[in-house]
Amino acid sequence: MTYLDYSESTLREMDAYWTAKEIQQQPESWAKTYAMLKDNQAQIDSFLKPVLAKPGVRIILTGAGTSAFVGASIAPAMMKSLGARVEAIPTTDLVSNPHEYFQKDVPTLLVSFARSGNSPESVAAFECAEKLLSDCSQLAITCNEQGALYQRCAGDNKLALLMPEETNDKSFAMTSSFSCMLLSASYLFCPRDDFYKQLTLTMQATASLIETYNMMLKSVAIKKYQRVVYLGSGVSKGLAQESALKLLELTDGQAASSFDTPLGFRHGPKAIVNKDTLVVIFVSNDPYTRQYDLELLAELQRDSEVGQILSITAQDDPVLKQGESVMLSGMQQADDVFLLFPFIACAQVYALQHSLALGNTPDNPSSSGTINRVVQGVNIHAL
Repeated sequence: MTYLDYSESTLREMDAYWTAKEIQQQPESWAKTYAMLKDNQAQIDSFLKPVLAKPGVRIILTGAGTSAFVGASIAPAMMKSLGARVEAIPTTDLVSNPHEYFQKDVPTLLVSFARSGNSPESVAAFECAEKLLSDCSQLAITCNEQGALYQRCAGDNKLALLMPEETNDKSFAMTSSFSCMLLSASYLFCPRDDFYKQLTLTMQATASLIETYNMMLKSVAIKKYQRVVYLGSGVSKGLAQESALKLLELTDGQAASSFDTPLGFRHGPKAIVNKDTLVVIFVSNDPYTRQYDLELLAELQRDSEVGQILSITAQDDPVLKQGESVMLSGMQQADDVFLLFPFIACAQVYALQHSLALGNTPDNPSSSGTINRVVQGVNIHAL
């Protein structure tokens, strides 16, 4: 069996087997996640509909690290879809400053995303909400049936949704766990009649991307850019943040990564650009937003200061240069929410290839051993 054009034996020698497998398995895992959600539709509706019908309901999307970026990615689309107050607030903020973020008498749905559900902050945020909110509902979207968060999220005003077993990633970095939790949030809070049709196109485009552009992404990674910037507008801003973290994790900090929006990038962060910088732009399909993305792309080309630009897009445009674009097939009319999935797969493949180019070990990238798969060393203090 091969993953990302490497044999299983080669991947095991490079300590990259699980990361490569978990990246490539994602389209199949999305199909399983969708089936799970459909099978649990009655239970989901019974829980969610009364909560979302509450006047002035506040929805907080939370998690730590990559899990927090699930919420950051989907929050803008949820606000548009629900017309409700939706905020992405990491557990690491909720736990350290609970009295500043929780509003006692505002009806609140806390949506917790977690791969293992065993991070100290995941459980602490859950318990803080129970203590500080007079009207609190809790939804856990997690990948580990044995996790503390999944075990706690049972009973009145609570619901736990378990992702497919293979999404409880065995590798260090979250890949399929991130995208399947993101898919679940999209399904629950951004419903549409053609959701499955759009998901099918998304799965096909992502599988095609991995097959078609893996070697191109490897060729970029071999250049070992020391600085990599990810840019995205709207829902893609949170995805850019996750992409930057993925590269930082898998390269053990050897590649400095950052993120921003195309508009925000001009306001100071653009100072990072030099000949050893790769800029990756996730280009929106929204005709209004897309103008800003392409204008920044054209500006970077005119400046001639950047080492390389890589645009990820579903629509062609004269400003896009051959050899510097990943073109997503069959998604020209897709909503930006569905673009998130091939976008992140592209970023994951690049991060793995960059890690391997540096001689690092993606499955266990922390050479010092001080960074762990599940965060350790956090003391939760009494509220």
